Amino acid sequence: MTISWPHFYLFIAASFIALNLLFAGLYQLQPGGIANQFPQGFLGAFFFSVETLATVGYGDMHPQTLYTHWVSMLEIFIGMMSIALITGMTFARFSRPRARIVFTNNPVVRPLNGEPVLMLRAANARNNVIIDASARLRLLQHETTAEGTTFRKLYDLDLVRDQHPMFVLGWTLVHKIDERSPLHRRDAASLAATRAQLILSVNGIDETTIQPMVARHTFSHQDIRWNHAFADLIYTDEDENDHVDYQRLQEVKPLPSREDEAERRGAERGGD
Repeated sequence: MTISWPHFYLFIAASFIALNLLFAGLYQLQPGGIANQFPQGFLGAFFFSVETLATVGYGDMHPQTLYTHWVSMLEIFIGMMSIALITGMTFARFSRPRARIVFTNNPVVRPLNGEPVLMLRAANARNNVIIDASARLRLLQHETTAEGTTFRKLYDLDLVRDQHPMFVLGWTLVHKIDERSPLHRRDAASLAATRAQLILSVNGIDETTIQPMVARHTFSHQDIRWNHAFADLIYTDEDENDHVDYQRLQEVKPLPSREDEAERRGAERGGD
């Protein structure tokens, strides 16, 4: 269901050849079991197997012993079932909705309105709308008990807005790092010590097909950029029309440090 179409059909072709090679070997166990076999030998048995598996039945070659009849009956049954399975799988692959939700590679931690926040960003790369979208963010990390047992523990990270009525373009998800947050007073070193990961899942309903859509992305603690900000996805052209540049989705830029900000303000006061 998830491999590419070329790999899917290569797998079917390889299975088809392997199955015919197997039955050709079974036909060869009893010489003379196939009437009018041409060419003689394994190659003729292989061609007869292809005709039987596909239920073509040209009529020139046909089974003429009880053993060959039993083997051909088994092969016909497998051929009919294989056609049904391949047809069903092909239809399922065509009808399977694809979320095409793109996630930023690097979450950022930055101050926002005087409070530290964790920010992640997702974008809808489809041409249609995802309605009633919802997002959930979790922290997964390794912890050690007082007895020395290490296990993986999952924490829910509350989002400022975890619902989106119409997910069309970009969506910036914000988690406040306050006293209630599992990330309170955490830094890059403490997250690395627990091998922390962030798991973001987004789901919604495709407005065109009315099918549910689910997308998930995992971020390592090494992906987090501290004191950084996202580049703006939306820009306005000369005609004052808004556009979305998805190439900026992965762009993050460092924010000035407190020392740099203090120095800038001091320079501005000195200039006055």
